[in-house]
Amino acid sequence: MFKVLLIDDEPLIGNVIRTLFNWKKHGFEFVGEAYSGTEALGMMEESQPHIAIIDVNMPEMNGVELQGILRERYPSVKTIMLSSYDDYDYVRECLRNGAVDYLLKHRLDEALLLNVLGKAVKDLQEEDRVEEGRLASKKMAETMKPVLIRSRIAELVRENGEGAGSLEAAGGLEGLYPGAVRYAAAALQIIPFLLLTESFSDSQTNRLVQQAVDVMQQSLGDIHERTAAYVENGRLMVVFAFKERSEHAGSSEAHRWMGKVQHALELMLNLKSVYALGHPCASLMQLGTSYRSAEKALDTSPAVENGIPSEHVTHKEPAAKERPNVQHLRVALTIEEQKQLLLALESLDQERMQQLIASVCGSVCHQPLHSPAVQMIVSELLQTGDKALKKSISTPAAEAAMSELPPRRDLGRIGSMDELEEWLKSYFTALLNLLKRQRAGGSYSRHVSQAIHFILERYQGYINLEMVAASIGLNPSYLSRLFKEETQCNFSEYVNRIRIDAAQKLLESDQYSVKQISSQVGFTTYNYFFKVFKELTGMTPHAYVESLRPERQRSKP
Repeated sequence: MFKVLLIDDEPLIGNVIRTLFNWKKHGFEFVGEAYSGTEALGMMEESQPHIAIIDVNMPEMNGVELQGILRERYPSVKTIMLSSYDDYDYVRECLRNGAVDYLLKHRLDEALLLNVLGKAVKDLQEEDRVEEGRLASKKMAETMKPVLIRSRIAELVRENGEGAGSLEAAGGLEGLYPGAVRYAAAALQIIPFLLLTESFSDSQTNRLVQQAVDVMQQSLGDIHERTAAYVENGRLMVVFAFKERSEHAGSSEAHRWMGKVQHALELMLNLKSVYALGHPCASLMQLGTSYRSAEKALDTSPAVENGIPSEHVTHKEPAAKERPNVQHLRVALTIEEQKQLLLALESLDQERMQQLIASVCGSVCHQPLHSPAVQMIVSELLQTGDKALKKSISTPAAEAAMSELPPRRDLGRIGSMDELEEWLKSYFTALLNLLKRQRAGGSYSRHVSQAIHFILERYQGYINLEMVAASIGLNPSYLSRLFKEETQCNFSEYVNRIRIDAAQKLLESDQYSVKQISSQVGFTTYNYFFKVFKELTGMTPHAYVESLRPERQRSKP
């Protein structure tokens, strides 16, 4: 509703204008009537009109004078001038002072006044839009400023210090660090970022990155002295601008701030991190070189090789004997390792699974925990585990079952290769137990399910009915009868089925001889294994291997 104030020394004209039409119906509120310029000025604060209709010819203070005062004091108020005379000088003066229009009283009617009021409303709305746009632009500029600063800094470190891009970025940072005489860049890595975000959508990853940058900047304080920015793959940088020339003092200060950043990331986001500080430089143009020295220290320093967050990693070049041989750096699991892990899971062989994980972790223990190679290898281990789970359980059930495993977000709290190895062993042990429960499941009673679970855990060694009965607190005869009723086979037959099933998987892997397999799955003699295998599969172990050859030929590239 737009408020209208009428200012005219003729009450009759006021009555005509008030009753000319239904003001509220057309979106206007008639808020008052003043009979002089002085009275109008007194009413302005109280009525706060959007539009003032002013008579040009009034005693003491005429309408042109009043309009000039209103323009200075209340510039947002739109004015419509009224007069009994068509005086061009008055018209020109009023329009020059910003009047919406100039109306003659003897020609005034409903349509004409509504048309002029509509013009005033349009001017008000346009000014509101302009003001809203100005405020929005100002707010956006204030919001975008840190983003633009970080973008410029990231551009600087990606360049070699000589390209046009670096010149442009450095130019965009002029005045950012007032009084600075020296700079240094620190590289910080979230551990292990790629694993944490592997199942994230792009928006989830971006949200985590933004949260990390915000937490870091809050810890660092004034962006004009210390600036946090994101680089890539969980790697962030911090720019330090020093106002004193002492390298030692600057380095100590930078380490202190980075310690606060690490603590804040772990406290607020449960993220462990490592960092390294680059060498100091005298200008922003050299910031890229400082950052690269920090990255080099981060990725090669012995202080970080075990993933331990370091408080004092510097740009020092590692000694030759400390550098890993790049020719022997692993970048992925071998196909054989993937097969062996899958086989261990499918055959429910916890010992083989644990040995494999220990072997893989041992082969990369000299690499930094945050290195892409280590994260790739762990990712492939987890993917192999997912594959084993989905082969044993239908996809919807497998997704639900995965919620029972140790959450992968726990990887964000791991700070060393030893911790990572322990987490992997714990994860795969839980996965193996899940597979055992699934295989022991079905419409069995609690006691029979417990017996089956015991068999699945111990089938590779000596096992008998009495051992199982004792483990679950039942009489052997009662357990034997119950087991036969529910599984439709006696205890020893069930154990042999489990062993032969595992033997088939080992034969399919083409990794072991038949004799080796017979002992691995729990048979004390090869002849007995041979006999049971033929009884349950209808063929000898060697014939079974031969039957696999066509399929293996087809699977070869």
